[in-house]
Amino acid sequence: MSILSYLEESRRVIAASESHPGIRNVDAAVAVISAALAAGKALLVCGNGGSASDAMHITGELVGRFLKERKALNCICLSSNPSVLTAWSNDYSFDTVFSRQVEAYGHVGGVMLGISTSGNSANIVKAFETAHALGMQTIALTGEGGGAMAAHSDVLIDVPSRSTPLIQQVHIVLYHYICEHVEAAMMGR
Repeated sequence: MSILSYLEESRRVIAASESHPGIRNVDAAVAVISAALAAGKALLVCGNGGSASDAMHITGELVGRFLKERKALNCICLSSNPSVLTAWSNDYSFDTVFSRQVEAYGHVGGVMLGISTSGNSANIVKAFETAHALGMQTIALTGEGGGAMAAHSDVLIDVPSRSTPLIQQVHIVLYHYICEHVEAAMMGR
């Protein structure tokens, strides 16, 4: 595939996202996250592989700054502590590596944002189950249909594609939008 073909395919997925029902949930995600942060609750974010990097990117933007100078926001990346990830996974199970951290950091009124291009990451599904048990809301950022995470999501944002790289490209656009609008909402409070 040539670079021009790849760019055209990327444009096609972005264009399809414009009318896709799941994308309309982005503003609901902004509202849920902003309300939790305003109440002093944490936003917990996780993913595996490239989505783990996206989780770190989101928390970096919200703890640091996105576009405006402001107070730090209470956002924790569950994918970024190698000691916790490797100790828990080695001694217990990788399937519960995020749910264990939700037990540690989650509270009623907080938010859990899980990122998975397939929507079938067992460790994120378990984290969502734990989050719900604690009275948290869940937001899923996935590929088309949401996979197994759809049934455990309060807010499902699914990208209309099954191609991991193309889904990730749209995820970046979506979470930059979320960061910008959460930041604006928090500055307006």
